[in-house]
Amino acid sequence: MVRIVHEAIDLEEVLRSVQTPEVGAIDIFIGTTRNHSDGKEVLSLEYEAYEPMALKLIEGIAKEAHARWSIHRIAIVHRVGKLGIGEASVVVAVSSAHRREAFEACRYAIDTLKSDVPIWKKEVFADGEAWVGLQSDAALGP
Repeated sequence: MVRIVHEAIDLEEVLRSVQTPEVGAIDIFIGTTRNHSDGKEVLSLEYEAYEPMALKLIEGIAKEAHARWSIHRIAIVHRVGKLGIGEASVVVAVSSAHRREAFEACRYAIDTLKSDVPIWKKEVFADGEAWVGLQSDAALGP
């Protein structure tokens, strides 16, 4: 299961997608919207993505996880649009026979998604908003 969704992520569906009778371990990472950032109160987050490229790269992450670890299934779902405090923005679930592979593949998947996939986050505050991670890119110039 590799998806970009515009509505709340169905956590039960993600879990079901990686369950099989052969697995002895399921590792799940759920990224949620927190109420603060850099000492400021966050009211909401907004995510945007270049969806065709993002999906292709997420599929590549899933394939690489299968190649590197002995896992049964992997699910990676990212939400775009406006999210309130406490809502899930990303879910990665990995099943395997043993916990080590599930943990390692799950960590690889979320870390690689955050660093490589064109999904951008805007934090909305009471006194303004800011795109996360773009400030350093702007300093590079054209």
